[in-house]
Amino acid sequence: MNSVGEACTELKREYDQCFNRWFAEKFLKGESGGDPCGQLFKRYQLCVQKAIKEKDIPIEGLEFMGPSKGKTENSS
Repeated sequence: MNSVGEACTELKREYDQCFNRWFAEKFLKGESGGDPCGQLFKRYQLCVQKAIKEKDIPIEGLEFMGPSKGKTENSS
């Protein structure tokens, strides 16, 4: 599947390959430490954010998960 922005499609492919390799070769074998694809994901995320702005895609009301997101105030 292509990315929301044509310029991001190659970055998406690279990230998908990295994630799939990590998942199959490490995570499924119990090695969940580290984040070998984090930098690729950040580059891809920035590209997608830029494409969304350029295409004027409305994203009001959407919440994006990030390093400091994902926990509600009531979660422990």
